[in-house]
Amino acid sequence: MNQEVSSFIENLNQQWKIEICNQLRELVHKSIPDVEERIQYKKPHFLKNGKFAAVISPSKDAMAFMIMNTTELEVPKDFEGPAEQKWLKIHEGASPDYDLLSRLLVQASSTL
Repeated sequence: MNQEVSSFIENLNQQWKIEICNQLRELVHKSIPDVEERIQYKKPHFLKNGKFAAVISPSKDAMAFMIMNTTELEVPKDFEGPAEQKWLKIHEGASPDYDLLSRLLVQASSTL
């Protein structure tokens, strides 16, 4: 795992954001074998074969988990974004469906 990404997560300003970010990071690593991670555009990015697969993006009151290459996927209505990338905003106290996120990530990254 990339130390810059670890430092980014450790420096988030709220414990719930750190916990969500760590869970999302672990999910990405389990879902995409040999995934690469790095800080790009001041956020953790995850790449498969040099192509963007996922991004974790904190905001003032949420953590957004973006999945790339989603054009061919059926994505639930609570996701936002254009056809080629969808994100789920996770707010404090929320319990995202990590199994669903993993399935979507595996499907989306399968063609990268």
